[in-house]
Amino acid sequence: MSIRLKLAISTLALTLAGTAFAQSSTDKPERIRGAIESFSGNTLQVHRRSGDTVTIQMKDSTHLNAVKAVQLSDIKPGSYVGAAATPGPDGKLVAKEVLVFPEAARGTGEGHYAWDLGANTSMTNANVDTVVQGTSGRDLKLSYKGGTNVINVPANAPVVTLIPATRDDLKAGKQVFVVAIHGKDGAYDGNFVVVEKDGVAPPM
Repeated sequence: MSIRLKLAISTLALTLAGTAFAQSSTDKPERIRGAIESFSGNTLQVHRRSGDTVTIQMKDSTHLNAVKAVQLSDIKPGSYVGAAATPGPDGKLVAKEVLVFPEAARGTGEGHYAWDLGANTSMTNANVDTVVQGTSGRDLKLSYKGGTNVINVPANAPVVTLIPATRDDLKAGKQVFVVAIHGKDGAYDGNFVVVEKDGVAPPM
């Protein structure tokens, strides 16, 4: 694994766990999802799903990655994953997406906590204990410090892993997932950026 990807994963560990980078509310990380409008110099313009456009300053310390699709069958007992999920009709958690972490990132953001990928969404970062094939995808039994969860992963749920990216990948129209803090003059300072690459958009 590249040094850049290792550093990016250490930042992702903080953001997935919902940990603030500072005590003040203005320094609390914000997750931004949307499409790139433009990228020039160090300035990234993103049109958010909420409808507004925000300015994100890309710094030397900003970690930039992409994702690539992997198969649901690649998730085995012993894998370490992050799964965003919502309760199904029977109360069972159903995955909206799954991120399979590289082995070097085991332990990243471990736990179960609220997420913002839709109403009643949670995030579980945990070790896969068992994988059971069902009629509607696969059931993953996940264990983390303090608890366990069983999450159903439908066959159509995006399953991805992190790969390196460069600023050349920051092209207009590409989807991005950004973790940033409020900076100067209403802009944001980017901490972590995941950009669409080879047609695979960040699902988190």
